This record gives sequence, structure tokens and C-alpha cells, in this order.
Amino acid sequence: MPNSDLIGMMERRIADLRTEYASGQEQMQQLERRQADLRDTLLRIAGAIQVMEELLAAEKKQIET
Repeated sequence: MPNSDLIGMMERRIADLRTEYASGQEQMQQLERRQADLRDTLLRIAGAIQVMEELLAAEKKQIET
């Protein structure tokens, strides 16, 4: 195989790898955004649970008195 063929193959492979790398980076960014969204959702749910538990405790206390 002439050197020019090898060089061409290597250059194409490098281009393919760079494309795959860029795609992987984009997927990673999407996953990080999704993780942040899920974290925010879980924090809101945890806050709602805490409020509901406090309201329930207050209602139970009022019934007992």
C-alpha cells in the first residue's frame, strides 16, 4: 500500500473519531442537563413531602386536643 493511501486512511479515521467524540460530548451535555432537571424535580418533591408531613402532623395534633 503506498504511503499516500495509508495517510488518507489515517486522516479519514481521525475525522471519524473526531465526529464520534463531538457526538459523545453532546450526549454527555444532554445527560448532564437531564440530571440537573431530575435533581431539581426531586428537590421540589422532597419539599412538598415535608410540607405535607408538617400539615398532617398539625391536623393530627389539632384532632387530639
